[in-house]
Formats: sequence, C-alpha cells, structure tokens
Amino acid sequence: MEHHAEVLRGGTWYRHTSGWHDLAAVLLVLGMVILLGVGARQMVAPLVITHQPGISLSPAALPLYTLRTVTRMLAALVASLLFTFTYATLAAKSCRAEMVLIPLLDVLQSVPILGYLSFTVVFFVSLFPGNVLGPELAAIFAIFTSQAWNMAFSFYQSLKTIPISLDEASRSFRLSVWQRFWRLEVPFAMPGLIWNMMMSISGGWFFVVAAEAISVGNLQIALPGVGSYVAIAIQQRSLAAVGWAILAMTIAIVLYDQLLFRPMVAWADKFRAEDTATQTVPRSWMLDLFRRSRLAGQLAGPVAAGMQRAARARLALPHSVHLTRWSAPRRVTDALWLAAILAVAAYVVWRLAGLARGSLSWADLRMVASNGAITLARVAFLVLLASVVWVPIGVAVGLRPRLTARVQPVAQFLAAFPANLLFPVFVYFIVRFGLAPRIWLVPLMILGTQWYILFNVIAGASAFPSDLREAATSFRVRPWRWWRDVMLPGIFPYYVTGAITASGGAWNASIVSEVVSWGPTKLNAGGLGAYIAQMTEAGDFPRIGLGIVMMSVLVIATNRLLWRPLYAFAERRTRLD
Repeated sequence: MEHHAEVLRGGTWYRHTSGWHDLAAVLLVLGMVILLGVGARQMVAPLVITHQPGISLSPAALPLYTLRTVTRMLAALVASLLFTFTYATLAAKSCRAEMVLIPLLDVLQSVPILGYLSFTVVFFVSLFPGNVLGPELAAIFAIFTSQAWNMAFSFYQSLKTIPISLDEASRSFRLSVWQRFWRLEVPFAMPGLIWNMMMSISGGWFFVVAAEAISVGNLQIALPGVGSYVAIAIQQRSLAAVGWAILAMTIAIVLYDQLLFRPMVAWADKFRAEDTATQTVPRSWMLDLFRRSRLAGQLAGPVAAGMQRAARARLALPHSVHLTRWSAPRRVTDALWLAAILAVAAYVVWRLAGLARGSLSWADLRMVASNGAITLARVAFLVLLASVVWVPIGVAVGLRPRLTARVQPVAQFLAAFPANLLFPVFVYFIVRFGLAPRIWLVPLMILGTQWYILFNVIAGASAFPSDLREAATSFRVRPWRWWRDVMLPGIFPYYVTGAITASGGAWNASIVSEVVSWGPTKLNAGGLGAYIAQMTEAGDFPRIGLGIVMMSVLVIATNRLLWRPLYAFAERRTRLD
C-alpha cells in the first residue's frame, strides 16, 4: 500500500510516495556509492613500475576500465569546482589579485597536458613510491588541467557581469560577503557553470589517452582505463578494440548525463535571472524520482536545511580583507604591487634563461617561433570557423529546452570523442590518396575547439530572459535586428568565455593532432604541438620547456590583444543593461 503527500518544489507540485520510488532512489544511491567505492579502492593498490600489469583488450575488461576512468574524472571535477570557487572569486573581487590571477590563468590554460605530465608525474610518483596512488594522482591532476580553466573563466565571467539591479538588491538587504556569494553570485553563475562542467568532463575524455597512458622519456606507466585501452588498441591497430572503446564511452556518457548533469540542468533552471516564468521547464526523470520519494525527502531534508543555514549565516570578513571589485585601490599601493609582480616575473625569466643557456641555441628559438606561427594560424582559423557554425546552432538549441534535452547528450558524446579514435580514418585516407598531412590533419584540432563555443552559447541562450524575447516578439523586431540588438548582445559574455577556452582547447588539441600514428605509420603536420609531442617522447626537458613557453606567450598575447578587450566590452554592456 502506498501513502501519498503533495509537496511544492521549484514551483511544481510533486506527490510523495512510499512505494517503488523509495526503492528505486535507494538502489540508485547505493549503486553509485558502491561503484565509486570500487573505483577508489583500485587506486591504492601496490605498483612496481618495472612489472606493471598489462592492459587487456578483452571487452570484458572494459567495464572496470571505464569505472576507473570515470572515477578519475569525477575526482578531478570536484577539485576543479573547489578551484573555481576560490580562484575565480578572488580574481573577480580583488583588483590587485586580478592583475596576477587572470594572466596566470591564461598561462595555465595554454600549457598542454603533456607539459604538466612532463614535470609532475615524477613528483607524484615519488610521493607514494611502490603504490599506484602516485600515478593515479598524476592522472587526476592531468585531467584536472583539462577541466578547471574553462570552469574558472565561466564563473569569473558571471561574477563580473552580475546586473546592477541584482547587485543593488543584495546591498539593500545588507548581505554579508558570505551570504552574497551563496545567495546571489553562485545561483546567478550556476546555469553557465553547469554547462561548463559538462564541457570539462568532455575535455577530460578528449585527453584521457595522454592522462592514463603516461609516456615521458624512459618513464612508461599505463593505468587501467579507457585511455590506456585506446592507446594499446592504436598501437596494435585493433579496429575491434577501438569499436569496443567507443561503445564503452557512449554508455558512460549517457549514464552520467542522465544521473548527474540532466538533474543539475533541471535543478538550475530556477536560478534563471528573469521576470517571467519559462514556457518550457527542463525536466529530469531522476530529479523527479527523488522529489517524489518520501524517504529521499526525509534523508535530504536535514542536509538541505543545514546548507541553507550555512548559506544564510552572517559571516563577515575582516575589513582589511573585505573584497570588493568597486573600491578603487590607492595609486601608490597599486604601483608597488605592479612593481613587485614585474620583479618576480623578471626573476623567473632570468632563472629560466640561465637554465636554458647551456642547452638551447638561437636556432631552437627560431624553430619554435616558426612552429608557433603555424599553429597560431590554424587555431585562429578553427576558432573563426567554429564561431560561424556553432553560434547560430547554439542559440537555436538554447532557446528550446526540449531540444536542449535531446542535443545535450549527443553534444557531450561528440565533445568527449578523443581525436585518437579517428586516427585510423585520417591515416588511411591521407596515405591512400597521398594527401598533405599539414592540411588534412588540421580538422582533428577542431574537436578540441568547437564544443567550448557551442556549450557556452547554449548556456547563454538558455539563461536569456524570456521577458526580453517576448518584448522583441511583441515589437516585431526583424530577424537581422533581433540578432544584432537582442540575441548577440545577450549571449556575448558567454561567447567570449567560450572563445577564450576554445582557443586554449585548440592549442592543447594540437599536441595530439599534429602528430598522429596508427601502428607503425606516423604522420607529422608540423607546428608547435608536434614539436612539444616529439620533445616529450624524447624526454628533452629544456626543449619541452621552450615549446611550452612559446605556446604560453602566444596564448597570452592573443588573450591580451583580442579576447580581453572583448571581455571588458561585454562586461560594460551587461552591467549597464
């Protein structure tokens, strides 16, 4: 016999039942906890680098491998979220911190995943000698570097573009810094942040081969996972194994889309900043299941109440560290702070120059500069192409919640699709028809470019106020003026965020796209990514560092000269609106 009770949640009435909804909710939670526990337990096993267990290409091994990979990605996602809340908040609210943290974020975004592995894997392995936890932490950190930067940029952009009306309302209620953060800033940023979390998971899949099949000089470590499985399949030219890996990825993406991201998208819809209700509300069967379960409501009630009390607590920072982005710092203090930054930067450059003087020559610098120019031209072309293609598609999807629900898992799968799995196709056609690798390998880089723009534009269109759309419809605004005066200004901050991270994603994708191999066949398209990949394989650390420095300089110059001015323009427009 079932007992029913009507409750109001998120503007919708739900019927609490004590029957199968409770059983299904409990089984789902227990199943996820057990699976994550199994995956975490595998991360603390003994490890002897010279006698590592082999990676099996049997399809029966893929479920455990997929679980290990997903566990690493979720651990990296949690670390990325903590990093985002602290780093981006400090950058958005402190003018002096912003002078350092945002350029530093540009540098961190521009460093390829192989660059991090080259210098961190030995450190993590030495922390836990004889234990697999060291390489596991190295892999998680590598995945973290493919997730954290776009989430931080998204949250930073949201904090900088909070409308003046909401800001004045929070001040009129005299919210403390803590209350303002949890009751205004995090809810306002949540829709865009969730979409960037999806993109972060997809970015982790894209670089999972490099993160799990670690190869730096003489150090070779293959952690059980989908990435190592794909690396062995490519090495042995096993198309069947590649097909099984694609199937495992598809199942994993569908599962965490339905169990994690769809509930989060439906839950975050209540944070849309608008005056009228949306005509179509995104739904999630899992979120509805937990809302209808009496047992889940009883268990989650105390937790939710505790979180609400914590968010409403009037915690205040001391006046000396009270962060506000509107208070103008003193000019003398600013000058001293800038001088200190320049002094530290000059010292770092001097030390790096001293280390490189004995190993590098001007010929190395000229080679890296020419390769950097080649990759820069490719990145610029791909970002422009992705913008032309995906901005209108992203707007069309984001304005239709039902279409968004259908497109979301497909876009996640395409964004997560590692370029390595396409190597057989590209290598075959290039060799078969005698095509130029410098041209025909370039499309592989777009896999790391277009999805950042698409996901951010979808997030911007989804968060676009319905009342403004209705006003444009009532005034019968013509299509070209609707794009120019209504939609493009509305999504512009989101697009700039997506374009910045897309540019960094394309630079990172060059590492796995400019040099490809399928068994013994290896193709080289030239460019900075190919240079860094070759030096990493050879274990040539001075030239790895030179390539990373050149990539960082090019990314920072592009951001400073192009994207940051557009970012400031978007911030001014949004604040005024």
